Amino acid sequence: MTGRLQGKSALVTGSARGIGRAFAEAYVREGATVAIADINMARAEETAAAIGPAAYAVELDVTNQASIDRAIATVEARTGGLDILINNAALFDLAPIVEITRESYDKLYAINVAGTLFTLQAAARSMIRRGKGGKIINMASQAGRRGEALVAVYCSTKAAVISLTQSAGLDLIRHGINVNAIAPGVVDGEHWDGVDAHFARYENRPLGEKKRLVGEAVPFGRMGRAEDLTGMAIFLATPEADYIVAQTYNVDGGNWMS
Repeated sequence: MTGRLQGKSALVTGSARGIGRAFAEAYVREGATVAIADINMARAEETAAAIGPAAYAVELDVTNQASIDRAIATVEARTGGLDILINNAALFDLAPIVEITRESYDKLYAINVAGTLFTLQAAARSMIRRGKGGKIINMASQAGRRGEALVAVYCSTKAAVISLTQSAGLDLIRHGINVNAIAPGVVDGEHWDGVDAHFARYENRPLGEKKRLVGEAVPFGRMGRAEDLTGMAIFLATPEADYIVAQTYNVDGGNWMS
């Protein structure tokens, strides 16, 4: 089936690469116009050019309110209004409890929690002004479902995203805005290469071993790929999901059951 998002205007944060780029590509295939919103404008422009004329680059720093507001205004001016937001931009770090720094804590919360909240807020304000409802999809994680010894701060930020999704979903549905979230498991790619390097340091493992082990532990039999998440991202943006409110869906190969 194609064209399920025909004529829709979407903004995907952190979409110059990785999972965000896969979302943008999938949305364009379904007929949407997509803002490739990223702090790295050069890379966003390259990605938009590679995807085609239905994609365009927008500079966005989710830690800066003026940048968020400019990005939303750009989408409004370009497409007439915003129909879909995916809050995908995020940062990862890990350390034992006794080594966590305030700098790392502040940076992760600024991007993963405040960035999600205030981008969601700006999108919701735009959607309310327009009066046509909308879909907001936050990126949580299986890390938000449970704590992990070395990943306290990141896990807590993703737990906060799940909670924000619930609260925003309950508040905004009266405006016809559905807020839901996706909780991926371990997703292969550039991001996990960095995660593997962190674990190699703190668990005294050779590079690549942690990645291999977590992939083998997934019930499905392998790590996820960005493309494994696109079906849920499309579904939650369609009218088929109109009656779904404030939920977080696990797309993780069976790692977490809820």
